[in-house]
Amino acid sequence: MKCIIIEDQLPAQRILKKYILDIEYLQLEAVFTNAIEANEFLKTNEIDLMFLDIHLPKLSGIDFLKSLNNPPHVIFTTAFSEFALEGYELNVVDYLLKPFSFQRFFQAVSKINLNNNGDATTNEYAENDKKDIFIKSGFDHIRVKIDDIVYIMSDADYTEIHLENHKHLSSETLRFWEQSLPSQQFSRVHKSYIVNTDKVMKVSGNQIYLEKKKIIPIGRAYKNDFLKRFIG
Repeated sequence: MKCIIIEDQLPAQRILKKYILDIEYLQLEAVFTNAIEANEFLKTNEIDLMFLDIHLPKLSGIDFLKSLNNPPHVIFTTAFSEFALEGYELNVVDYLLKPFSFQRFFQAVSKINLNNNGDATTNEYAENDKKDIFIKSGFDHIRVKIDDIVYIMSDADYTEIHLENHKHLSSETLRFWEQSLPSQQFSRVHKSYIVNTDKVMKVSGNQIYLEKKKIIPIGRAYKNDFLKRFIG
């Protein structure tokens, strides 16, 4: 997927370059500090995706996007949340609020698929179709198969991502994982737990029995919704 960065702040450029490099199917074609230069590039080059800052010199990212007759897919990157509504009205793929994590970046990019002709297309089901997720653990980004996650537990300032035979510690919140993982497969069942419903063996009282005899609690506030959605 061919992409460009339009960002006038060097620290933000470096972060985007690093994140793009960490995703093998992204190909960075060019980096621009203003929209005028980017516009000249787009006249002679086909691009699938733009990472576009909103506050740019000479011409704002929003005004630049409005000026394009046939724009590529756009992910806005900005430090200002007040432009989110206008951004979505312009049919952008996503709106990344700085500073954003690699996991949030990956989530945004995952909303775009390449079709059989090699063209990038948005897919409303991409969030549910993705097979892997990156876990930020310390200074590392670890790729984990979503199906391998058994449950996630919140513990003070971090979360524990439990797989079948080991676990990873992440600085992301439980709320973050609740929003990032496929909702048809993962369910919040307690203020401190999210479970992979494919791993549930039985529900008894206020306890959920997972594979390999692991038992976790189910909170009263979550129980009815969980039983309706996944038990019937």
